[in-house]
Amino acid sequence: MSKASNVVSLDAMSEAERQVRIDLAAAYRLVALFGWDDMIFTHLSARVPGPEKHFLINPYGWFFDEITASSLVKIDLDGNPVGETPYKVNPAGFTIHSAIHEVREDAHCVMHLHTVDGTAVASTAHGLLPLNQTAQLISSDLAYHDYEGVALDLDERPRLQRDLGDRNLMLLRNHGTLTVGRTVAQAFMRMYYLERACSMQVRTLAMGGEIYPTEDDVIARNAEIGSSDSGLMKVADRLAWPALLRKLDRVNPGYRD
Repeated sequence: MSKASNVVSLDAMSEAERQVRIDLAAAYRLVALFGWDDMIFTHLSARVPGPEKHFLINPYGWFFDEITASSLVKIDLDGNPVGETPYKVNPAGFTIHSAIHEVREDAHCVMHLHTVDGTAVASTAHGLLPLNQTAQLISSDLAYHDYEGVALDLDERPRLQRDLGDRNLMLLRNHGTLTVGRTVAQAFMRMYYLERACSMQVRTLAMGGEIYPTEDDVIARNAEIGSSDSGLMKVADRLAWPALLRKLDRVNPGYRD
């Protein structure tokens, strides 16, 4: 899609909304850069600042490495577009994201993926195991949601809300991965850790050898470190996200348009 296809004027909106759009567009392109995308499927969303609980999501049919700040579609909790747009949104994306934005005031950004390794781990009975430091850092903040089919039924929303609770990462059984954050940077950092932990687990178990154990007290300490807002999330906002944007500006600029 060319820049001419974008229909929202960034100059006509608040600075706060413009910045959320830029960060979310960057996240889409970073997902593609990391190889986490699923062609035109899966979705990332971010709340627009304000009391209305409007949120931004991708135009259905665009590749993630094409997304720009002005191409993102603003919708309300009923799935109605806010303002004019020629683009549709993925109905399954609306179901999942509206469920979380409706009840989690702190979940300003929601990311959902269908990666190979993430879905593989989500499809096993034991789920994510504390096999390594990366998994241990997120283990106490991880929830699970049983698969109910393609997420087109709005009646699934209360169960998504219940299963996520106050946690910030979730494995959608037989489906994929999901993270939330107070910022786009935080949701992305949590997804990075979740996806990396899943890939490490897939490779470890594929070796077929005996698993070297970690002491329970070490697992508990790592989980405490990982769940602290003063730890990884500050790193996400202050250090990792600016570095990721610098990399994106080198390899795939244009997301700010």
